[in-house]
Amino acid sequence: MDRQVMAEVAEGRDEAQIIASILAGNTNEFHVLIRPYERSVYAMAFSLLQNEADAEEAAQEAFLKAFRHLASFRAEAKFSTWLISITLNEARSRLRQRKVLKLQSLDEPLDGQGQVSSALLRDWCEVSTQTLERQEVRLLLERAIASLPLIYREIFLMRDVEELSVNESAETLGISIGSVKVRLHRARMMLQKTLAPQLKPFNPKRRWLPW
Repeated sequence: MDRQVMAEVAEGRDEAQIIASILAGNTNEFHVLIRPYERSVYAMAFSLLQNEADAEEAAQEAFLKAFRHLASFRAEAKFSTWLISITLNEARSRLRQRKVLKLQSLDEPLDGQGQVSSALLRDWCEVSTQTLERQEVRLLLERAIASLPLIYREIFLMRDVEELSVNESAETLGISIGSVKVRLHRARMMLQKTLAPQLKPFNPKRRWLPW
């Protein structure tokens, strides 16, 4: 989630009080609670499902489930993290229904890929803001992210888009902190390999690859 949005949320509202009010019967306040997260939830659903209608339905269902189970929300966790977890589960459920979800254990080091240059991982994201604002570049980024295997797409969205912490990502996905780091490392590596040659025309003076 955008840091500015999060700051506005922190300054302008007390989520704990709003949740307590909703649980006390003021259900009309639920839309106030979820308003800052509507775009983020939809974006997460769409990035996983790659279909606008499915993403819209998944987002609506995620909000509905959050409302139904609000009493079970643990105050020690962030509401946004809990909501993203519900969204993730809803999107996964819809992928299973399509019979295209093929999860497998990919956390073990790949032969010959145990070490990756730090420069290699940095390069893919070292693009100027002006470049990123260009529509064609944004489309390249979206397509590259969409092409990632699901387990890598999930962690990339959580860590580098939603900016969840390592611990929050691990808790949301139900995996170890080590697995979070490995998956994010590989997601970035895959994106760099895909994007470097495509982005080079937008910044021809930059040496995108370290070899």
